[in-house]
Amino acid sequence: MTQATYHDLKDASVFITGGGSGIGAALTEGFLRQGARVAFVGRSDYSEFAQRMEQQTGQTPLFLQCDVTDTPSLQAAMDQATEAHGPFKAVINNAANDMRMAADAVTEAQWHEMIDINLKQYFFACQKAAALMSEGGSIINFSSISYIMGGAGMSPYVTSNAGITGMTRALAREWGPKGLRVNAIAPGWVLTENQMAKWATPESLADFLDLQCLKRHLTPEDIVGTALFLASDASAMMTSQVLVVDAGVVVTG
Repeated sequence: MTQATYHDLKDASVFITGGGSGIGAALTEGFLRQGARVAFVGRSDYSEFAQRMEQQTGQTPLFLQCDVTDTPSLQAAMDQATEAHGPFKAVINNAANDMRMAADAVTEAQWHEMIDINLKQYFFACQKAAALMSEGGSIINFSSISYIMGGAGMSPYVTSNAGITGMTRALAREWGPKGLRVNAIAPGWVLTENQMAKWATPESLADFLDLQCLKRHLTPEDIVGTALFLASDASAMMTSQVLVVDAGVVVTG
């Protein structure tokens, strides 16, 4: 997929959570192809993916393995990335878990686990980013249209994404005076390998496509352009916004 070139992203320091698979992998590749210095974290070992990206893009990403729900480890990884690549121009919070579960069966342990991965780690990554981005920059939080639609069978995930939206707006207001922009992207149903393996059926795919104005299923690459735009100076006066990329399922404004 052809992307616009944002010249200010060349040599820019970019940090991505969950950057080794799904949407995150597409983001890592997209920023590398802009010439950015990308560091990404993931719970699994994505060393082979990092090597493949170096071969395909000519840019070497820095992979730091950590559990993003472990706040000290996450924030230490952000320090390492800054030491390697310089102050962040953009921090992208993408890691998430959209596990399905009936609301009346959610245990307290499951609730805490889902909030930790889908909301808590976003806040503390933002907090650390604000401390490290003394000259301003762009924080991009990944939300989901599930909170707008009120997705059934995934209430902890939907709750977290509503929280991400509120948090994004609160932090944008608080940190705007220091030149820090905070925005969110709310994708529709993006057909990653994980989604295809776990949740997609011929019936669910057909039903969701009926909801879309544009009759093509979303891929991870469809989300990259919006993230590049929000990270770049092209969006210099945009903050506190949630940009929906869902082929026209929901309506905002």
